[in-house]
Amino acid sequence: MKRTRVDVVFDTVNIILMVIILIIMLYPLYFTIIASISEPRYVALGELTFLPRGFTWDAYANVFRDNRIWRGYINSIYYTVAGTLISLALTLPAAYALSKKKMRGRTVISWYFLFTMFFSGGLIPTYLIVRDVGLLNKSYSLAVLGCLSVWNVVVTRVFYQSSIPDELYEAAKIDGCTEFGMFFKIAMPLSGAIIAVMSLFYAVGRWNDFFTGLIFLSNSDYFPLQLVLRNILMAGQIALASIQASGRNLSAEQMLVLTRNMYLAEAMKYSLIFIASAPLLLAYPFVQKYFVKGVMIGSLKG
Repeated sequence: MKRTRVDVVFDTVNIILMVIILIIMLYPLYFTIIASISEPRYVALGELTFLPRGFTWDAYANVFRDNRIWRGYINSIYYTVAGTLISLALTLPAAYALSKKKMRGRTVISWYFLFTMFFSGGLIPTYLIVRDVGLLNKSYSLAVLGCLSVWNVVVTRVFYQSSIPDELYEAAKIDGCTEFGMFFKIAMPLSGAIIAVMSLFYAVGRWNDFFTGLIFLSNSDYFPLQLVLRNILMAGQIALASIQASGRNLSAEQMLVLTRNMYLAEAMKYSLIFIASAPLLLAYPFVQKYFVKGVMIGSLKG
């Protein structure tokens, strides 16, 4: 088929737009990398654009020397792995049960789940409940809190309904298989795609979550990496405020130390952002094909 001039123009415009979008998406990551290996002074003063200036590993050296960051990294890995496993253990059976059209009370339970997506008791009642059940400031708090997403249950239920035919369950039931047997022997082996997608959803949410730790944790030994990053950012802002508030009362040497700490905190921010993002960046290519398939669940019928 011969391509017309309109086809060529259309493809050219599409390629140009896609390249522009790609640059817009990749530049923040690229800037994070060059800012993490540049002289902190240039980073803090906003003098970086496309190339690193004053190449140095000081930011990474300070990150690796900070015990808070190592502890936060270990905590985040623990919260992500344990929390994702708990979330999958709740999401998959719930979605499987709700996918059964003949289950009694299915409609009421579904509406009950959906109601919680739009309405909640608020932050203060939630805090009081967490305190009363003994989940406040515990090493496992962030692994348990928020372990079930109703939206993920809905997506997983649609997967079961659209991907596994009812005739397969009926054949298994004729052979004497129980509901538990059908779940573990039929549904689970055929759920590789949705398990990968839900694992990615939950893992990303757990890894990036800092607000839950900010509200329910006060012991710094349990802080996740994102909360440690926030504290480092706050330290930089406090240093800047100290310089502005008491600049005239400080000696030149004290001023230099505070300024250097502020610059270094700014550079550490970018190095820590890259270190914190690296695990997810490395994991995503392995689940990309499942992610695309999971996103398309329910888009076609028939």
